[in-house]
Amino acid sequence: GSFSPDEVIRKRLLIDGDGAGDDRRINLLVKSFIKWCNSGSQEEGYLQYQRMLSTLSQCEFSMGKTLLVYDMNLREMENYEKIYKDIENSIAAAHEKISECKKQILQAKRIRKNRQEYDALAKVIQHHPDRHETLKQLEALGKELQNLSHIKENVEDKLELRRKQFHVLLSTIHELQQTLENDEKLSEAEESQETQMEAEAKQ
Repeated sequence: GSFSPDEVIRKRLLIDGDGAGDDRRINLLVKSFIKWCNSGSQEEGYLQYQRMLSTLSQCEFSMGKTLLVYDMNLREMENYEKIYKDIENSIAAAHEKISECKKQILQAKRIRKNRQEYDALAKVIQHHPDRHETLKQLEALGKELQNLSHIKENVEDKLELRRKQFHVLLSTIHELQQTLENDEKLSEAEESQETQMEAEAKQ
């Protein structure tokens, strides 16, 4: 069957390998071999023999070049794989570093928050007296309270004494009033008796 131009080109590229003309050399070698077999004179046979040797040398050279390119491609692939692994390792290291940086940022935020709370608390504490000064003030207030308690007791004792003295005074006044009333009644009785005696004497 007939082949389309695209198929012919594709088959020639497959046979030709890297496109260096290997299929042309093989065809030329076959033709040279056929001519060598059919050569009539020794001179023509020697010429075809030299052509075959030349074509074989070209094929060997092309094959050697292809092998070198193949080896180079293998080494290049190995190099690319190494670079790829290095990049993967670098990416993993970068992720670890990012994670560590995030932890450090969180820790820094906590430290900053604690420091702000500490500063706020320090400002509040500065507005209040220290513990030693407060204890001194409490001790002074305790002594003052004790003195006031003594003064209160003394005042209460004096009030109690004055109450008792006042009670005695009231009792004395009451007794004196009773005595005066009794004396007055007695004096009235005596006067009445004297008046009666004078009346009787006049009769």
